[in-house]
Amino acid sequence: MSTATNRPINRRVVLARHPDGMVKESDFRIEDEELGELGKGEVLVKQEAISVDAFIRTALNEVEGLHTATPIGGIIGTLGVGRVIESNNDDFAVGDAVSGGLGAQTYVQGSPTYMKIDDSKVPATAYLGALGLTTGVTAYFGILNCAAAKAGDTVVVSGAAGAVGSIAVQVAKIKGCKVIGIAGGQKKCDFLVNELGLDGAIDYKNDDVDAKIKELCPGGVDVFFDNVGGELLDIILDNLAMKGRIAICGAISQYGDQQNIRGPSLYLRLAERWGTMGGFVVSYYADQFEKAYADLGQWMEEGKLVMPETIEEGIDNFPKALVGLFNGANTGKMLVKL
Repeated sequence: MSTATNRPINRRVVLARHPDGMVKESDFRIEDEELGELGKGEVLVKQEAISVDAFIRTALNEVEGLHTATPIGGIIGTLGVGRVIESNNDDFAVGDAVSGGLGAQTYVQGSPTYMKIDDSKVPATAYLGALGLTTGVTAYFGILNCAAAKAGDTVVVSGAAGAVGSIAVQVAKIKGCKVIGIAGGQKKCDFLVNELGLDGAIDYKNDDVDAKIKELCPGGVDVFFDNVGGELLDIILDNLAMKGRIAICGAISQYGDQQNIRGPSLYLRLAERWGTMGGFVVSYYADQFEKAYADLGQWMEEGKLVMPETIEEGIDNFPKALVGLFNGANTGKMLVKL
């Protein structure tokens, strides 16, 4: 039972206005609320880290899309990890680490909608990164199931230095593929080659992407894992190998104006080259989550899989972190530590 008398103040990020185009810090505001006493079956969690993901942008529009629309004044929906500090619930003890949809806030109070996690072997933030549903697990199924990458394939990943992309390239390498990453800036390209061991990297900001694809993938692209969309998708379609496969994970280049998304103009290359292009969301593979967690965890323990992190400190910096995500400020997983 709870014995606390002085209740904590919850600091949270809410939507001040629906973004016009790309998200801005002024689209949010920070609010404080005093928490009440725990009710029967309720738990109080102190959040330790918030996951900053591209999908958050798709929930900020006035019109609901794939994700539930956030109302004005509503808390920003995010994933996070935290620790139970009070409990009136027999299934959760003080000290338990948890992960789930905790929202952009410092505390979470109420009936649990999250899961307990084991952070005895890996840090809790791994459940937002390499073991995270929207990060490592998404990359795992995109590469191995949706795109069906196999040893000997030439795999190209856009947004390769981001959270999902940096795991996708490593999974492909583990499976014996030749892997080329596309990222923005020489620093990120150096990271992909020198730290993640990729076979090549393309700087979309400064390189002729089409020419570099032809140079690095002379036999064409067998698998393209797309996080970006737009012009890059057309370039890959024009360089697709026979029976090439494209997995559509996201299209961050298009999230600023989702009412006018630009699709590929060279889609007939799929017919010409017996290719396939498919989209997916991680929930499609829910019946296989256990295997994904087991494989990813083993690769982490063996040192084959790493998850770089870019950290902002404090809940007040969540809007800055989200804007930074869309401006390419992160290498690996963007997190807000609390």
